[in-house]
Amino acid sequence: MATDILKTIVATKHEEIAAARQRIGQAELQIQADAARLGRRDFEAALRARIAAGQAAVIAEIKKASPSKGVIRPDFHPAEIARSYERHGAACLSVLTDEQYFQGSAAYLCEARAACALPVLRKDFMVDPYQVVEAAAMGADCILLIAACLADAQMAELEDCARALGLAVLVEVHDAEELQRALRLRTPLVGINNRNLRSFEVTLDTTLGMLADVPANRLLVTESGILGRADVQRMRAADVHAFLVGEAFMRQSDPGAALADLFEMPADPGA
Repeated sequence: MATDILKTIVATKHEEIAAARQRIGQAELQIQADAARLGRRDFEAALRARIAAGQAAVIAEIKKASPSKGVIRPDFHPAEIARSYERHGAACLSVLTDEQYFQGSAAYLCEARAACALPVLRKDFMVDPYQVVEAAAMGADCILLIAACLADAQMAELEDCARALGLAVLVEVHDAEELQRALRLRTPLVGINNRNLRSFEVTLDTTLGMLADVPANRLLVTESGILGRADVQRMRAADVHAFLVGEAFMRQSDPGAALADLFEMPADPGA
């Protein structure tokens, strides 16, 4: 079922890209992307700095809804959420821009990024270089590549496009086979999603089971299933210090305070 959903989403993406090209051509979009390059924030460095300081490096997600859960946060103000995350210790942000399935928007990414100094990941289903240029034009600092919906040649092409634009790349995998494919890319940022795309079962054993196969020069980000302090402690004890967490925070009145509580971080009143 999940694989079918992924195929449906990818098909929708191709339709959206065709429509977007009619509104603004890639050459014009490239001009906007080049203009945004001067203000690019270093996504990888932000994560590494937190880890070097002995802290958890948290990519905090801004997400209004999901296909399976519906609306997660009705009272949705990306700028306020971004400021709260920054104040309470997030290293980076992840903002959903998929409109049809996650009720996201490019405008949400722009609002969130303008409200803080954190680097921002465009969280979407990237299948075409046009989207990478689009991400750079909207001010993103990093893009997500999901190995489950991309062939090797596609991943390499999208990574090359991102690097040419000064964007970081987080490649997401769900199993050992996808991990080996992802390691052919040059990006040091490798995300392991603990949610099984076929059964939707979530287990931290997914990350822990693949740890030995992740080279030391890669920065591993564990995704999904981080719900309590014991989960954080279990990962950090295994030398996993970067996390992408969102939905758990989105259900709380103050997402940043929830982040600080989960990761036992002191707030920065001056942020």
